[in-house]
Amino acid sequence: MIEIKDLHKNFDDLEVLKGVDLTIRPAEVISILGGSGSGKSTMLRCINGLEEISSGSVVVDGLDVTKKDELKAVRKKCATVFQQFDLYPHLKVIENITLAPVQVLGVSKTDATNKARALLESVGLGDKADVYPAQLSGGQKQRVGICRALAVGPDYILLDEVTSSLDPEMTAEVLEILKNLANDGMTMISVTHEIEFAREISNRIVFLDQGKILCDLPTADFFSADGGMADPRIAKFLSKMGTGS
Repeated sequence: MIEIKDLHKNFDDLEVLKGVDLTIRPAEVISILGGSGSGKSTMLRCINGLEEISSGSVVVDGLDVTKKDELKAVRKKCATVFQQFDLYPHLKVIENITLAPVQVLGVSKTDATNKARALLESVGLGDKADVYPAQLSGGQKQRVGICRALAVGPDYILLDEVTSSLDPEMTAEVLEILKNLANDGMTMISVTHEIEFAREISNRIVFLDQGKILCDLPTADFFSADGGMADPRIAKFLSKMGTGS
């Protein structure tokens, strides 16, 4: 499991995370909600060491993210899907997906390619293996990003606002893939503004406000009138997002 204890993150004089405690267990789907600047993406980036922790700890299956000799193993367990896709434009789709398994995990090129093609088939992109990212729509790029994350066989997938750059139709395509992963038991931590998606697939909702966890509840309790909605800050946020109880 992932254990976050008293996590602090500063950018110079700006304290973004102010003592976050959170535990994520295998097969849980956790959605991280909160307003702009609340620290959601920063917390996610601390889990796999993309942001250096100021103080506190993040431990992934017994591996300490702050220890350089353990960070590589952490990143094998935690794959990230980014908001802006971050595909290599000079590599074909199949090469984007096989790069990490071959170069980082030492998987044979044949095995990595076979797995990549199977993943592309599973997300409806079997015919796009040999094209370049520039030839894909935004939704297709994000589905390739999900395939790239799955190709390393992670125990955890970290999703950082993966639909924020997509139009509604493309968003629906990507969310459907993520629903299937959740149904298959993949552990996912998702920073998202898609409230209904969070309600549908999450076991728990975590609400960050000004760098602190304001609420950590089972999904049904979070959206109930006497649960998360009873907090004026959460009620205001959900109202602005056009979501009721």
